[in-house]
Amino acid sequence: MPDTSTTWIADEQLTELIGVVRESHGFDFGAYSKSSLKRRLSRIIMLKKVSFDELKHLLLSDPSFFQWFLEEITVNVTEMFRDPFYYKALYGQVIPALSGFDHIRIWCAGCSSGEEVYSLSILLKDAGLENKSFLYGTDIHTEMLNEARRGIYPVRKIKNYEENYRQSGLPGQLTDHFNLMNDAAGIRAELRQNTLFSAHNLLTDGAFNEFQMICCRNVFIYFEAAQQEKVLNLFYDSLAPNGFMCLGAKETIRFPEIRSKFRIINSRGNIYQKIGH
Repeated sequence: MPDTSTTWIADEQLTELIGVVRESHGFDFGAYSKSSLKRRLSRIIMLKKVSFDELKHLLLSDPSFFQWFLEEITVNVTEMFRDPFYYKALYGQVIPALSGFDHIRIWCAGCSSGEEVYSLSILLKDAGLENKSFLYGTDIHTEMLNEARRGIYPVRKIKNYEENYRQSGLPGQLTDHFNLMNDAAGIRAELRQNTLFSAHNLLTDGAFNEFQMICCRNVFIYFEAAQQEKVLNLFYDSLAPNGFMCLGAKETIRFPEIRSKFRIINSRGNIYQKIGH
């Protein structure tokens, strides 16, 4: 068995592996942050106790391994009402402005297993805007999207999310929005009916609708600068005039030309509004 206790990926190995994945599966990780990729590849090698060559073989020969590999590389940690201050800002500064639109289309990019989409659905329902709202959740993970569509989560997770919900300042309890089923909880039908989950790759796919709000948290921080700029331009092109781009605490607009097209609504939550035309 290879010694994987101190595995580190060399630049040439990383380039080789990116090529293997691109040619065999059609996913191009060339735009991802090299340091982030190396860390995650090293972790995979240690978890699976394989050598670099064995990892390549698994990627070429085992489709189920690739699905697991994809989730590990592009993992998007998510939870309901994560960062309560962010949801407070949305509820106090964005939702009132959205009420002025005839219809509200929201794109949650990198939605993972759907918790953020359903958190937004709860916000809209509490504001009385659910009937004119539609939420699109996108990701590159097929299994994560399937989980999001089901909207069923372990009860222990919901209990962990309860404190986030309380700190967000919303009435009642988070469990009010779920049907409890022994050790699982399903999001209520009225919160799911105006949602759609589908595959979308931020680096290769284009705009697919015009949105009044786009949320993308903890996703493109893993991209190289040029691809971050590409994604931000995609969001700009996808937003309606005076629409909102919500990036969360860890992401920001680094590019002056793009930043000039937005006004800052909440600096801590990196919430911006497209300057209308």
